[in-house]
Order: sequence, then C-alpha cells, then structure tokens
Amino acid sequence: MMTRLRWIPVTAMAWAVGLGSGCAAFRARIQDVSVEETRHLSARYDYSDMRQISERIVQAMVSEFLSKFQEPPVMMIAGVQNRTSQYVDTKNLTDRVRTMLFQSGKVRFVNEARREDLLREQGYTAANASPETQVAIGRQLGAKYMISGSLTEMKDESPRQVRVSKTKVNYYKLTFEITDIETAEIKWIHEVEFAREARLPLIGW
Repeated sequence: MMTRLRWIPVTAMAWAVGLGSGCAAFRARIQDVSVEETRHLSARYDYSDMRQISERIVQAMVSEFLSKFQEPPVMMIAGVQNRTSQYVDTKNLTDRVRTMLFQSGKVRFVNEARREDLLREQGYTAANASPETQVAIGRQLGAKYMISGSLTEMKDESPRQVRVSKTKVNYYKLTFEITDIETAEIKWIHEVEFAREARLPLIGW
C-alpha cells in the first residue's frame, strides 16, 4: 500500500511538469519549407521522390534519346500507370516531366488533354468569327512519339517477434518509355528505382 501511495506524488509531478512546460508540444505550428530540401516522413512515396525521379528521367531522356535529333520532335504524354498500393498523383509527375522537357527546348508537345476543347473552339470560330480572325481547320500537328510509363512498388517488413520496433522497407521503380506512334515500336526505355527503410516504434502516436 505504501509503495502505491509513493507513486502518486511522482505521477502528479510529472503531469504538472508536462502541462506547465510542455504546452508548446500541443500548440499548432505552421512554417514554410523548401521544396528543394529532401524530406521524408515515412517510407512511402512522397513529393521529394516525385521531384528527384522526374529530374532523373528528364536528364536521361535528353542525353540518351533527344540528343540524336537536329529538330525537336513532336511528342505527347499518355500518362503513367500507378501500380502501387497507395494513391499517387501521377498527373503531377507527368506534368513536371513535360514542363522540364519543354523548358529544355528539346521537345515540342501537342496538347492531347485539350483536344475536345480545341475542336470545339475551332468549330465555333469557323461558324462565328470574322474571316480575318478565323483559324484554319485541319492544321493541328500530329505527334510522332508517345511518352508513357508505370510506377511499381514492393514492400517488406520485419517478421513477428519480441521487439520494441518494426522495420519496413518500400521499394519503388519508375519506368518511362517512348513509342513511335506510326510503327508502335518502343524507341527508348529507362528505369529509375529507389528504396527506403523506416524503423517504427511499436508504441507511440
């Protein structure tokens, strides 16, 4: 009985210290962070990964494939398949790849995502605009190459046993390919892979 009572003041003191000096731990804090800085809060795919792998894909595409052309080829981006177990905004990935390729001056792109809007506007101007401002019908560029890809994932974790933490490893592979639209032949393919380990305590919040 005396042992149990002895712990009461100690517990009360710990709560007092926590409430008195630890209020900042429960206070919301908001601050800007640099997107250039690599930040990982878990073993999952994140924005730092998206930035790094998109840069590696563009660098490889420019040096290995686009360097062969005297004139920038016309391309379209079909998209990247998400074959992972988590939600991944692959449109964000392809948008960044297209932006960096466009800024390199090595590629010309058709706006495949806005074809219906373009045709609708062409039809409207043909019917309603003055002859001086009408656009010519049937003058759209045809893409020579299609860019596509896939993002895959493999997971592994430590087995069940007596331990105070659990280790998880996530492996990701991004594959990009360029296909000749006329012949359906794959002209270029490149892979970027990375893995991340996270050690998580079994007790925590």
